[in-house]
Amino acid sequence: MPEEKKIFTLKQVAFSIQKAIQERYSQMYWVQAEMHKLNYTPKGHCYPELVHKEDGKIVAEIRGTIWKSQYDRISENFYKTVKEPIKDGLTLLFLVKISYHPVYGMGLEIVDIDPTFTLGELHKEREETLRKLTNEGIINSNQLLPFPLLPKRIAVISVASSKGLSDFYSVIHSNPWNYQFFFHLFSAQLNGDGAILSIQQQLKRIQKFKHLFDCVVIIRGGGGEIGLCCYNNYDLAKAIATFPMPVLTGIGHSTNVTVCELVAYQNAITPTELADFLIQAFHNFSVPVKDAQKVIAQKAKELIALNQQYLQHELRVFKSSTFQWLNASKTQIRSTSKELEQNTFGFFSSHKLEQNNSSKRLFNGVKFLHVNAQMKLNNSVQNIQKSSKLLLDYQYKSVDVSKQNLAIKAPKYLNAFQQSIAQTEKTIRLVDPQEVLKRGYSFTLLNGKLLNENSIVSEGAKIQTITYNYEIESEIKKIKKND
Repeated sequence: MPEEKKIFTLKQVAFSIQKAIQERYSQMYWVQAEMHKLNYTPKGHCYPELVHKEDGKIVAEIRGTIWKSQYDRISENFYKTVKEPIKDGLTLLFLVKISYHPVYGMGLEIVDIDPTFTLGELHKEREETLRKLTNEGIINSNQLLPFPLLPKRIAVISVASSKGLSDFYSVIHSNPWNYQFFFHLFSAQLNGDGAILSIQQQLKRIQKFKHLFDCVVIIRGGGGEIGLCCYNNYDLAKAIATFPMPVLTGIGHSTNVTVCELVAYQNAITPTELADFLIQAFHNFSVPVKDAQKVIAQKAKELIALNQQYLQHELRVFKSSTFQWLNASKTQIRSTSKELEQNTFGFFSSHKLEQNNSSKRLFNGVKFLHVNAQMKLNNSVQNIQKSSKLLLDYQYKSVDVSKQNLAIKAPKYLNAFQQSIAQTEKTIRLVDPQEVLKRGYSFTLLNGKLLNENSIVSEGAKIQTITYNYEIESEIKKIKKND
């Protein structure tokens, strides 16, 4: 006889697995994993999805459990150390118990989270980014750019509702010297992983209009270490380091300086300190200018006084020399006038006869030219009159010919046009809906609209058929679609 099969229930198998796991994994373990999703519930329990990635792909995944009693303690301790709440996407070090439930399956019961490990992971990313930028030789690139003499036109990367931005504007606008700045806000996300791409996109936008700005400022309010971890990202730090304009940061924290702050042209602990830096840049230019104004004014007064003395001396010398020159010139003018008078009288006497002959010749020549011009003018008038008369005669004849042609062709044209109109009217009457209906045709309406190939027809629907003599209302009983 065949051996009888030994059959177990699913419950027996599940409890057997549960017992084996409890006996094999009785102690707790420290496990490093990325918390893909926290899955916090309204009751205060959490069911995080824990994953392990290699080359960006998930190679292991298991469900975790944090009971409310444990989560309150873990969350409070984590926030005290890291200054940020526990959230999705963090790589954490968990103290766990391995458990198996007959209904919910395998899982890890999370007993504790080591917050110092999280700070260590952030520090590793920071050091790796610094190493890459140093090897590429670009870590100080932005700091080597020339800073504008007056940083007046400023591109601001921040959030309009940021308290840090409000403090920044307040300090700038209330400066006692009334220095004037121009700001344009490029709104961006400033916390978390989303800040990396958001800030990079705004830097690219600013670069397109770099000729309109003197520098860029990145302003953020306060926050903990995890909120700032995006500022240790290699791609974002490289974008700031290689930006073609000075980038200033004021991201509001007093802990370790992030890589983005290290590579920026100027880093301020707070937005207000950054505002003071910009005001000081104006002040550094303004004070020497004001000192130069005082020196110029003093030197100008001294130069004016010296030149006034020199001018007075020159006026005295000029006045004396001019008086002497005028006296000498008066004597010379009197002598020259007498000599000119004598010479002029003799010249006119000797040339008087020659002048009279020249006047007569000039008069006769002008008279001859006048007569000659008058004759030419008369001839021109006669020629114009003849030409005008010939042209008018030709135009009159052309008009007469046009009248005759019009009298002959106009009736023919009007007759042809009337025939065309009559034919068109006949054609229009043929397509008149009433004429079409007279010939036995009809048309159907569905819901008040003409039934056509686009209409949606269903059984039981009411339709209206229009003929020449009747309007017929029908109900659709059966529908058969034509091929």
